[in-house]
Amino acid sequence: MKNSAADIHPGIRLTGKWHNGNYPLIRKLGSGAIGTVYLTKRNGVDAALKISDKRTSMTMEMNVLQSLKKVQGHFLGPCLFDTDDYVSPSGQLYTFYVMEYIQGSRLDTYIKAKGVEWLPVLLLSLLEDLDHLHQAGWVFGDLKLDNLVVSENPVRLRWVDVGGTTQLGRAIKEYTEFYDRGHWGMGSRKAEPTYDLFALAMTALEILNGGRFLKGETPKSTIRKALSRTEKLRPILEKALLGKYSTGTAMKQDLVKHLMRNKTPAAATPSRVAKSNRRKAGLGECVLLSFYGIACYVLYLLQ
Repeated sequence: MKNSAADIHPGIRLTGKWHNGNYPLIRKLGSGAIGTVYLTKRNGVDAALKISDKRTSMTMEMNVLQSLKKVQGHFLGPCLFDTDDYVSPSGQLYTFYVMEYIQGSRLDTYIKAKGVEWLPVLLLSLLEDLDHLHQAGWVFGDLKLDNLVVSENPVRLRWVDVGGTTQLGRAIKEYTEFYDRGHWGMGSRKAEPTYDLFALAMTALEILNGGRFLKGETPKSTIRKALSRTEKLRPILEKALLGKYSTGTAMKQDLVKHLMRNKTPAAATPSRVAKSNRRKAGLGECVLLSFYGIACYVLYLLQ
């Protein structure tokens, strides 16, 4: 952003040009190609404020968040509270919006702490949300670990940045190479459900392989090698990478069936660490499992 260091920084207060909302910038939460996100307060409660001088891009993001609010009964992205402009003391015009601040852990951090058996359970919840997003006419686009948070009370895998969200049928313009099927030579960048499911499979591969990996001279061979380390989830992830799931629901159903067929003695007798982690899971995790009856059954099979 132009003059952002001088105009926009923690410690200042923003007053909206049109709605007169007053927001303190407490600390920086993150930044990207479009703008910067800060922790703020709204009516005394923590919130996230994203600000940028790229008005057109910000307007598109705000329109996405407004559209997601219309999908009743589902947590499709952060809740949008306010949208406005801000004129800095230097005269620079910025656009900002205030949204729900989702506290939680990155998916890989959560899995490391709680155990890999939680990965399919959390993927099930995200697949349901992705299916609702696609039915609403959108593709997430820039699906990656950095945009996923495991929230608490209830425990749920949620996305926190809609910057890459694109209407179905259009070209994906904002993406991260590792999760992009075009980068791996395994499909186009057309906004369709299979694009998101590919990215979700790559997210799982990243976790199960201990981090990202380079595509090398033969990308498909690299993918096959990474898949070989995923054990029981391999058939599901492979189908997602090959674009064989047309919907999130189809992938979710296949995931549940596969897990039921592949209960192992190792999964049936978890380690002391895994048992300890489950005891620490708390009320929020119980809420997640009760909310997702099928996920609860899957976890039961894994215990």
